[in-house]
Amino acid sequence: MAKFKPHKGLLKRVKLTATGKVVRRSGFKGHLMSTKSGSRRRRLSRPVVVAGAFHDKIRNAIRR
Repeated sequence: MAKFKPHKGLLKRVKLTATGKVVRRSGFKGHLMSTKSGSRRRRLSRPVVVAGAFHDKIRNAIRR
């Protein structure tokens, strides 16, 4: 039986913490930043913990 391969695109976008949480970056940071407030830009620059409903799917896709 073949080995499972991790989803390479997902591996570049998410990180698995030591406690098992899945962390991702926020969107809406590519352009048009001048119209966004400073607090919103700071909030968008922080990593976000992925919602629990997606944990099993993501961990299954990255096989870790």
